[in-house]
Amino acid sequence: MSWEKQLENSISTVDELVLLFDIEEKEKEILQDICNEHPLRISKYYLSLIDNDDRTDPIRRIAVPIPHEKYLEGSYDTSGERPNTIFQGLQHKYQQTAVILATNECAMYCRHCFRKRLVGLDTDETLQDLPRAVDYVENHREITNVLITGGDPLVLPNDRIEAFLKAFSKIDHLDFIRFGTRVPVTFPQRITHDLELVRILREYAHQRKRIYFVTQYNHPREVTERSVQAIKLLSEAGVIVSNQTVLLKGVNNDPDVMARLQRGLIEIGVIPYYVFQCRPVKRVKKQFQVSLYDACRIIESARGRLDGHAKRFRFIMSHPTGKIEVLGIRDGQFLFKYHQAKDPNDLGLVFSKRMNKTVTWLDDLQ
Repeated sequence: MSWEKQLENSISTVDELVLLFDIEEKEKEILQDICNEHPLRISKYYLSLIDNDDRTDPIRRIAVPIPHEKYLEGSYDTSGERPNTIFQGLQHKYQQTAVILATNECAMYCRHCFRKRLVGLDTDETLQDLPRAVDYVENHREITNVLITGGDPLVLPNDRIEAFLKAFSKIDHLDFIRFGTRVPVTFPQRITHDLELVRILREYAHQRKRIYFVTQYNHPREVTERSVQAIKLLSEAGVIVSNQTVLLKGVNNDPDVMARLQRGLIEIGVIPYYVFQCRPVKRVKKQFQVSLYDACRIIESARGRLDGHAKRFRFIMSHPTGKIEVLGIRDGQFLFKYHQAKDPNDLGLVFSKRMNKTVTWLDDLQ
């Protein structure tokens, strides 16, 4: 069966969830209201990873909505994407990187998504004019890389993916092209069942620009045989794969789980790149955020169980002012450093805030 047909067979209604999980009628009504706002999609592959009898199963928390998602505390644009949008579908927040929102669709709609404002919904934020984007990048020589994301660009047909590669690989001052994608994790058949895609990636990775895939494994149980097969095909095609984990309550907020995940990634040739503090997104914040105090303890404890390669990830908050590394706690103070900054004058700046054991985000610290 083609990957397109497999994706069409995904779980996409609350009625289907009721047949699979122990969901009471009152809860069903709440979930229906939630899914009317933020659509449901779970690939049959990812569904197979869930323990249906465990309501607290970490894989289930990532994929299946719960009533806590009705809480609206937070923001739909926690990193300041709209102010950094140059035109529809292109963002330029950091000097060296242009971000392309290629689609509003994903192979699975993760319940912790920080772009809930657009994924699976009608939106005016995705790119409609590729030549205009290429022209912008060509005329901004400070840009060294393009991140093609969404949604998930790997749900696009091969000709669209190749169009991005063909267009941007011609720009001399670009060092590499990145794709932000979870398909190796949530729907590996997109890669394993489409050798034409692998051929396209091999052609461009070996003859033109270096290609990076930035994916998101959040739990050791996501590192399956099928997922590893997809990673192997990407690696053999010359694609470098790195990972951005999100620290999620009820999923990986345990140092042993986090350490096993990072070790598992190193074992299959995936580079641990970032661990993100979960953003204070509406319908996400209440159920997934961990306090910064607990997060620091989890990250440091996990690092203590890892070798140098496995613990090279940075613990990051993606804030409107930049990517802020959380360095740790000392003398009752949280220590931070601008790893990337919207204002170049902030780059590398180290600063501190008074420790608070319950706060989950920089803006709430004194």
